[in-house]
Amino acid sequence: MNILDTIKAQKVKEVELLKAQFSYSFLEEQPLFNSATHSMKKAIESSVTGGIIAEFKRKSPAKGNINLEANVVEVTQGYANAAVSGLSVLTDSEFFGAQKTDFRLARKSNSIPMLRKDFMVDEYQIIQSKAMGADVILLIAKILSKKQLQSFTHLAHELGMEVFLETQNEVEILENLDLPFDLIGINNRNLNSFEVSVENSIKLAQLLPKSSIKIAESGIQSLKTLQLLKANGFNGFLIGEYFMKERNPAEKCKKLIQQLL
Repeated sequence: MNILDTIKAQKVKEVELLKAQFSYSFLEEQPLFNSATHSMKKAIESSVTGGIIAEFKRKSPAKGNINLEANVVEVTQGYANAAVSGLSVLTDSEFFGAQKTDFRLARKSNSIPMLRKDFMVDEYQIIQSKAMGADVILLIAKILSKKQLQSFTHLAHELGMEVFLETQNEVEILENLDLPFDLIGINNRNLNSFEVSVENSIKLAQLLPKSSIKIAESGIQSLKTLQLLKANGFNGFLIGEYFMKERNPAEKCKKLIQQLL
């Protein structure tokens, strides 16, 4: 099993436990379930600061511990003050070190669009995401069937959330062009080998319609890389480790945006 298969298997177990603890009706009764959502797609389309989705994560399977003690309120508010287009907050504790309160505290402290970054394997998690106050959910093409991608997208849209579809190769893009996703991410990192290839992402971006909101993910470690991706048709950039490995992630984010302007 590769790391993605391992994560998926663990996630299936986690969801079954959650279902036993919290019913669908419990989720639907949460205060944020009926709250209005914020469009990340529109925020990126209208961005004058580079279309950055700044990520809060404590660790990852690829990089190990990154910033375990980071203060989620401090960092996400700092990102928002730097005028990012949106926030991405990890909610997986097993592999990404998320604390149970991370998303809730970030949501409470910020009114800009927020992506719930996790491994969606069950419709329960879509309902849960709305109850948490998420504006956008992540769907990873590599771990979901076409039928799941279609039904999860439909449910998310029904609940007023947007869908960020993550792809990593030509097949995943071509097979899902008919899916009504709102944002499409191309992961620079191969999730099987963890190798990073910006050139691969640039090549894959050419397969997408010009109207697609294209987001580059993973391995963006310099202004030069970001500018190269932007010049090749990417509208937005999901950046986590580049910021989070610093003592002050928000300051690093602010500096990058200033360099872009």
